[in-house]
Order: sequence, then C-alpha cells, then structure tokens
Amino acid sequence: MAQTATINPDVLPHDLVPRKGHPKGLGVLFATEMWERFNFYGMRTVLALFLSQALMMGDENASIIYGGYLGLCYLTPMLGGYISDKYLGNRNCILLGGAVLALGQLVLFASASTFGSNLETAKTLMWASLGLQIFGNGFFKPNISSMVGQLYSKEEKSKLDSAFTIFYMGINLGAILGQFICPLVGDVVTNVQQADGTTKIVRDLTAFKWGFLAASIAMTLGTIIFFFLKNKYVVTPTGQAIGAKPDKNAVHEGEASQAKFTTQSVVLLFGLLVIFYFGIQYLSWDSIKYPLIEGKTGLSSYFGALALSPIKTYVYPFIYAAGLSLAIFILTDKSLTRVETQRILVLYVVAFFVIFFWSAFEQSGSSLTFIAEKQTDTRIFGWLMPPSMVQIFNGVFVVVFALPFSVMWLKLQRKGLEPISTVKQAIGLALIGLGYFIIATQVKGLQITDKIGIIWLVILYLLHTWGELCLSPIGLSLVAKLAPKRFGSLLMGVWFLGNAAGYALTGTLGALLPPTGDKFQTASEKGINLQGVLDKTIQPTTEQLAFLAEKKIPVTYPTFAGFTIHNLYEFFMVFVVLCVAAAALLYALTPLLKKMMHGVR
Repeated sequence: MAQTATINPDVLPHDLVPRKGHPKGLGVLFATEMWERFNFYGMRTVLALFLSQALMMGDENASIIYGGYLGLCYLTPMLGGYISDKYLGNRNCILLGGAVLALGQLVLFASASTFGSNLETAKTLMWASLGLQIFGNGFFKPNISSMVGQLYSKEEKSKLDSAFTIFYMGINLGAILGQFICPLVGDVVTNVQQADGTTKIVRDLTAFKWGFLAASIAMTLGTIIFFFLKNKYVVTPTGQAIGAKPDKNAVHEGEASQAKFTTQSVVLLFGLLVIFYFGIQYLSWDSIKYPLIEGKTGLSSYFGALALSPIKTYVYPFIYAAGLSLAIFILTDKSLTRVETQRILVLYVVAFFVIFFWSAFEQSGSSLTFIAEKQTDTRIFGWLMPPSMVQIFNGVFVVVFALPFSVMWLKLQRKGLEPISTVKQAIGLALIGLGYFIIATQVKGLQITDKIGIIWLVILYLLHTWGELCLSPIGLSLVAKLAPKRFGSLLMGVWFLGNAAGYALTGTLGALLPPTGDKFQTASEKGINLQGVLDKTIQPTTEQLAFLAEKKIPVTYPTFAGFTIHNLYEFFMVFVVLCVAAAALLYALTPLLKKMMHGVR
C-alpha cells in the first residue's frame, strides 16, 4: 500500500507556496529607489530655474533643455536594460548607475559654483553633468524596477499591483525629501518692497549649488545601502541572488531563455533609426520659431534652425526615432510566440498613451514652476514658500494616498470589480486633464500683476497625484505581468520609452508658455508695449528688439499644431484637450487590448 507523503510548506521552493505579505528585499529596493528619487526630484526642482536665471538661458530654452534631459534619461534605460539582460545583470547595473548619478550631481554642483566667474565654463560643466546623469539613469532605472517583479514567483503575481504601489510610495517619499531639502537650501528667495508699493521676489542665485550637493549626497547614500544589503535580502527564499549576471542556460517558467535577433534585424534597427530620425526632424522643424532666419530658404534656413535650437532639432527627433525603431526591433525576435507578441503590442499601445500623460504631468518642473514663481502667491500662513518647492505637494499626496489606493485595488479585486490596467490608466489621463481644466479657469483673464492663490496649484497636484497612482505604478506592474522573462529589463526599458517621448513633448509644450506678467513689466520699464508687439500693432525698434532678445522675452506668440497660444488659459487648455482625448481613446480600445493580453489584467 502506497504511503501518503506529508508536505511541509516551510521547506517548499517559493515557486510552489506563495508567501504571506511581501519579501524583505522589497524594503531594500524601496530604500535604494527612495534616495535615488531624492536625487532626481530634488535636483529637478531647481534645474529649470538654474538654467533660466543663473546660466541666463531664458525660460523657453530652459524648458526645452529640461525636456530633452528628461527624455534621454528615460531613453537610455533601453541600453541599460539590454546590457543588464545580456551581460552585467541588474545588481551590477544598479551600482554602476548609482555611482555615475552621484558623480553627475557633483559636476552640476561645480557648475553652480562657477557661473558667476566663468559663465561658459559653468555651461560646459552643466552639459557634462546632464550627460553623466542620463548615462547613469539608463543603468539604474530599468534594473531597480525590474528587480521588484523578480522578487515574486509566478504564483504571487497577483501581489504585483500592491507591491509596485508600495514601491511607488518609496519613490515619492524620496521625492518629498528631495523637493523639500533641495529648494530649502538651493532656492533662497526673499520678498523686496519696491517704491511703487509692490513686492518683488529676489533670488540668491549662488544658493543653487547647495541643492545639487544635497542631491549628490542622497544618491551616494542610496548606492551604499544597496551595496551592503543586496546579498542578504535581495534573494529568493532559498538564498539565490536576484539580479545576478544572466545565466545563458537558464529556463524561465517554460519560456525561451535568450532572444534570437538576426543580422537582418540589427540592420533594420539602424536603418529605421536613420529614416525615422530625419523624417521626424523634418516634420517637426518650424521656421516660425526662428525669426532671425526669416527670409532665408532651403539649406541656409534649415541649418540656421539647427544652430538656434540644437536640443529641439537633434535630441527630440532622436528620442522619438529611437523609441519607434527599438520597439520594432524587439518584435523581430524569432523566439516570440503569438501570445508574447500580442502582449508586447499591448505594452506598446499603452506606452503611446503614456506619452500624453507624462507630457502634461512633468510640466511641474518647467512651466508650472515658472507659473509658481511669477504668477502665484506662494505664501502659506505668512511663510513665503520657495516657488520650486510647490512641487512637493505631489510627493506628499502620493505618500498619503499610495496605500489607500493599493488597498482599494485589492478590495475591488476580491469583489471582482477591479478595472483592468488600461481602464485605470484612462482614468489617470482624465484626472490630469481635469487638473489642468481647473487651473485654466483660474488664470483666465489674469492681469499682468495678478496672482492666483497657491491653493489652486495644490488642487492641481492632488488631481495629478490621483491620476499618477492610477497610471504609473499600474503600468510598471503591467510590464512585469506581460513581459517575457528574457525581455524583463529590456521591456521595462520599452515602457520608459513612453516616458522618454512624453518628456520630450514636455519640453516642446512647456516652451509654448506665453509671456508671463513679469515679462510685460520688464518691457514696460523700458517703454516697450509688449502687448502691442505681440499683437503686431506696434513695430519695435532695433534697440527694443535687442533689449527683448537680451532679456529672453519673445516677440511672437507661441503656436502648436496650427493654433496660436495667446494667454495662460489657452496654454493650459492644450493639456486638457490632449489628455481627455487620449483617455477617451484608450478606454475605447480596452476591449481589444483585453483580448490581446490573454488573461492578464
């Protein structure tokens, strides 16, 4: 008679018995990402102001550089993800990326320490710093997020939405610290009473360096934490290292272990990259933005445009082209099954809609910061909050609402009422649009010296936070659920391609910000009727044009998709239309996407 074996769940492999709660490794990744986000969001609060004022680049150029920097930060994860999957593994890439990020912030500290004595050297250091941070982020970002998914066995995948929401809380706890400390030490402002009775904000430009130094210290701390704790906690219950160098002979839950790209696929990749790059560059070139080359035609006008806006002309098309060509490249893998291909296509569709979300959401670091500085009363109970610190409300609201959202999804799941990921993301887009609609109604008819109350920016950030919690952590979870294991980090990089394109669009849209009240006041002090110049009812003199150019004050209204942006109301309505239209279309596509996900929710 055969004996019945007794099974002890405590000694079973983790693939067979789901654990209660979350693994301790999530805490290590939580802390590592928290300090990296301190570094990123802290630096970001003052970056645009530093570029615009200390380096004297103006608001429009600052927005374009800001968007290009963010876009490249989320494009390089494709490279970092590929190198991780193929050669170094998650752990080594995180350590490499963290060290380079910390170094990049130190270089930015040097830039902010030298601009007063040598502006050109400071600009060179700034470019070097951004390059280092773009490179470092490419290795850090996809690998830390990918490792969260690897902590959970196949039987525990239902915990991923909850896990990524907790992980996302760590991101925003770091963001809160960075958005408080970096502006506190790096954006030192005072209210100065003027002769006419009005007050003017005066900023100590030399303080920017302390914000960048604080960011570097935080990144160093995060890297050290990961280095010392990874071997003890970032492991499976059986002690196997998670994120080690890839094993070419490993088989992941029945899937192929290695991608199979042919020489023809590689040739196609570079061919598409070139075609998309020059095609997008040509389509996006707008000579209206470059009044100095009006009257020129052909190559002289084309190369004149390149010289006047290298970031917009070189970097933005590369971001879009790289995203498109790399996405197609992955689909040429010969090992992909039909189900895997359709799931990857779902990721691509969702990543496309994410572009519109991030292009609107990330205005917080550029146009919304400029609005906070120039047309918002930032006093809270008598304290003058530094304009760059207004962004902190997003991080505060995420920490407050992350766990309630996680609990809400779990309760809805138990009742069979939880919406699938694409519906959650459509809701997120709609909330972003609603936030901009509210702020648009407040700035409508705003006069030159008028300011809106800070409460309206607080409400905007509350709605944007709810939208973020519906979209971003759910998107990370969706990648972990849909991506074949051999493409884990690479497809996490693909997800970030949507972010990259969105951030590039952030710069383009942020540069559409029409002249704010301070620009009209500056022009008026020199006897220039800026409103008449913009409306083309007054022809400015050569001296007046030179003055406006020196002060980085535009003489034409910005345009987008054939529409002219005359005021702040029209500027914010651009985001309302884009986000609400994207939300409606994504919701309409949900039934088709649900079929293509083959059971994944």
